Amino acid sequence: MTCDAGRPPLTGSRERRYGSAMSPSDPAPPDPMVALAAAVAELRGRGLGRRMRALSGAQGPRAVVDGREVLSFSSNDYLGLAGDGRVRAAAVAAVEAHGAGAGSARLIAGSFPPHRVLEEELAAWQGTESALLFSSGYHANLGLLASLAAAGDVIVSDALNHASIIDGCRLSRARTVVVPHGDARAVAAALAAERAAGARRLLVVSDSVFGMDGTCAPVRALAEAAAAHGALLILDEAHASGVLGPAGRGLAAAEGLAPGAVHAHMGTLGKALGSAGAFVAGTRTLVDFLVHHARPFIFTTAPPPALAAAALAALRIAASPEGDERRAHVAALAARFRAGVAALGLRSAGDARVPVVPVIAGDPHRAVRACEALLERRIWAQAIRPPTVAPGTERLRFALTAAHRLDDVNEALAALAAVAPLLAAPGGEAR
Repeated sequence: MTCDAGRPPLTGSRERRYGSAMSPSDPAPPDPMVALAAAVAELRGRGLGRRMRALSGAQGPRAVVDGREVLSFSSNDYLGLAGDGRVRAAAVAAVEAHGAGAGSARLIAGSFPPHRVLEEELAAWQGTESALLFSSGYHANLGLLASLAAAGDVIVSDALNHASIIDGCRLSRARTVVVPHGDARAVAAALAAERAAGARRLLVVSDSVFGMDGTCAPVRALAEAAAAHGALLILDEAHASGVLGPAGRGLAAAEGLAPGAVHAHMGTLGKALGSAGAFVAGTRTLVDFLVHHARPFIFTTAPPPALAAAALAALRIAASPEGDERRAHVAALAARFRAGVAALGLRSAGDARVPVVPVIAGDPHRAVRACEALLERRIWAQAIRPPTVAPGTERLRFALTAAHRLDDVNEALAALAAVAPLLAAPGGEAR
């Protein structure tokens, strides 16, 4: 007996369509790889090609990229903790105690002590009842949005939100209303209109700090709009966690919002906290709901316990007076760099509180040429192009960290001055 026993046979027409061998006269089918290669070649021709560079050594302000030692401004290690000896030692100790991997999802294989302790301390840090670990910020946003929203619901989303938020909105099958970047009035108007139209559930989702632009969301106004219309507020604090606010709790804390004003705080462990993974902090009810519904949590192997232990060590530093000193240092460096960029007559953007400084090229080819010219001068600042940013806003992205020194910033500015003509529009004006 075969596995198909009891099934009706295929009809003749279905056999002719799917079961017949090709005739020698039939044309050869197209090679799908040819179309893929052509698509990549077309992107490269438009200045949008991508490649991964070889990185050697530990994460830090000095790196070896493609065999060349450079001063790196391409890392989101904002507090300079990825290479810190205490963070590394915590990871090594956890490997010795718990092994290299988690083995399975936590609902299958259980939770290691570093997972549980980290969640407890993250919740205390955020001033919430509970927290839940995810394998990445991408997983966290997919899990949040696809769990909390469904068909019949409406999500109001900032136009510059991260790709993980965009994809989470799509997976949820809710209707997504995209509002202009940073426009809290548009958010309030959209919520009012959708509530009047009978939306079942309303959600507002936004990055708090936009990592490619260095801008900040109007979080207080967003919280007020969400509260006025009975909407859930989801805030992605990936680029703010550890960087802004008292003890580095993020932009919502910096703006003085009570924890309950934001229903779900998402933060990453792989940026200012120097490790990998992410968390969602909120009420016990929210976390319990996610444990039952968030597919990226349920069906993904848990983060290795060593990464959780490393993040825990970094969290304790970030929340301490030493963390305050690191935040003050990186803020001073960012201010110096912004002033230097302005003195060069280059166009930049962003909030003065954020250690991300985009230098606008406005054209993908100009951005790539300037990036390569900086590398020749041993400065690594990545060229950012569509689809990561909108066409016409291509840029060099400089990220300052607490591991940088003032001399490093001055060296970067000197190199930037040398390549500034490459950033100029054809008429000669830097745009």
